[in-house]
Amino acid sequence: MTTRNWLPLVAALALAMGSQAQAAKVLTVCSEASPEGFDISMYTAAVTADATSEAVHNRLVEFERGSTKVLPGLADRWDISKDGLSYTFYLHKGVKFHTTDYFKPSREFNADDVVWTFKRMLDKSHPWYKVSPRGYPYADGMEFPTLIKSIDKIDPYTVRFTLSKPEAPFLADLAMGFASIFSAEYGDQLLKAGKTNQLNQLPIGTGPFVFRRYEKDAQIRYDGFKDYFRGKPAIDKLIFAIAPDTAVRIQKLKAGECQIALYPLPADVPNLRRDPKLQVGELNALMTGYLAFNTQHKPLDKKEVRQAISLAFDKKSYVKALFGEAASPAVNPFPSTMWGYNKDIKDYDYNPAKARELLKQAGLPNGFDTTIWTRPGGGTINPNPKLGAEMLQADLKKIGINATIKTIEWGELLKRAKAGEHDLVFNGWAGDNGDPDNFLTPLLSCAAAETGENYARWCDKPFDALLDRAKLSSDINVRTKAYLEAQKIFKEQAPWLALAHPTMFVAMHKNVVGYKLSPLGTNNYYGVDIR
Repeated sequence: MTTRNWLPLVAALALAMGSQAQAAKVLTVCSEASPEGFDISMYTAAVTADATSEAVHNRLVEFERGSTKVLPGLADRWDISKDGLSYTFYLHKGVKFHTTDYFKPSREFNADDVVWTFKRMLDKSHPWYKVSPRGYPYADGMEFPTLIKSIDKIDPYTVRFTLSKPEAPFLADLAMGFASIFSAEYGDQLLKAGKTNQLNQLPIGTGPFVFRRYEKDAQIRYDGFKDYFRGKPAIDKLIFAIAPDTAVRIQKLKAGECQIALYPLPADVPNLRRDPKLQVGELNALMTGYLAFNTQHKPLDKKEVRQAISLAFDKKSYVKALFGEAASPAVNPFPSTMWGYNKDIKDYDYNPAKARELLKQAGLPNGFDTTIWTRPGGGTINPNPKLGAEMLQADLKKIGINATIKTIEWGELLKRAKAGEHDLVFNGWAGDNGDPDNFLTPLLSCAAAETGENYARWCDKPFDALLDRAKLSSDINVRTKAYLEAQKIFKEQAPWLALAHPTMFVAMHKNVVGYKLSPLGTNNYYGVDIR
């Protein structure tokens, strides 16, 4: 065959290869911040969960996408003993771990991986326990080290958890991001090579997407996992384009640089809905925006001072300015849509005169100097951090408190606030499991004050005792009564100024199908397609 006769064949092959390349489905998501890292056991931010537990990993049990219903995950089924102290999980067979250029698994997922995952967080003698530079704040905050008495491998596909006491939300707790299952083989390989920090940089899991590359503050790239045990994802590649500025995310969406833009400003939603190329999803999420007072810093250790700040801040104006009609003012730590909410508690009214009187009672008639920490950019819980901090600063000035605003990158803010460097810090929480305990134990318990996840660094023994009482019982009436009392203590002691329960929005191109907003504030892209 002459060279000339080859040309049509070469052209046809090139065309076919080009068509295949064009056929690859790439989903680009404009996300609001960089992850804290890629070892979810060390972190609690939702943006980190999106990049790790939602994309790379699975858990024994998992939440149904878009709800708080607990479904089988890496465990097909489970038994719970009558006394509530024993949970036996029967694992799914044939689950593969990711294969990458930095790890080649020699076996499939089994009970060894479950035992390794939890013992590294709970067992002080485990070789990985002291490796974490941050500890395991969520496991500690949930009091897992004392709650879980033992984790036993019954056989290669059966694992039993034995608890030291009944824990009503335990099953739902295991569906949370920090309980993601890791590869024991990968962990052993890294430990032997002296590269334990790699677990936080190059993750391996069983989840729907395989980690490929991270460019800090720019993008994260994943490939769809062809051997995923639930079936290959509909999209071939997933990209997180990191854009803290909300306006930039929307610009990129309209320019076609991403198909999903997370958390547009509520004020922008009407215009987005009028765009024929776009669609907007919304959901009343299980979220609370709040201002935490560092109760270990004077004079914030005095409840009268914390109450004075609560009275001095015009919360209604704050909610209207930042959210419009897309949020309700918060009174308690969790939204009124959750069971156990105390609707009889009255909020602090906007009353600068009474605030000044409380400062006098606290021995501060001339006020004091303090700092307000906030983040750049914005998201669902705090759409306009700069404006919110300036409004708080102006209201505090009226009662003699001189506040300096410090804007700190999100990951750095969390790190330093966990270390207790702040005075006042704007923060927020998205419920992880649909249980009231999830808004209280991880954020306001004495154990969480020790780990730093309790940004108020507030420890109240009667409050803690009520949380323990609620978790010991599976009777919802007993639990509700305890939570009603706990909320009274919270409001009177004022470790936070609860700010808002927002509506969550997401803007998407019309060709995106299958995406579901989660009331838990995380984003899972398995099941999403582009048509």
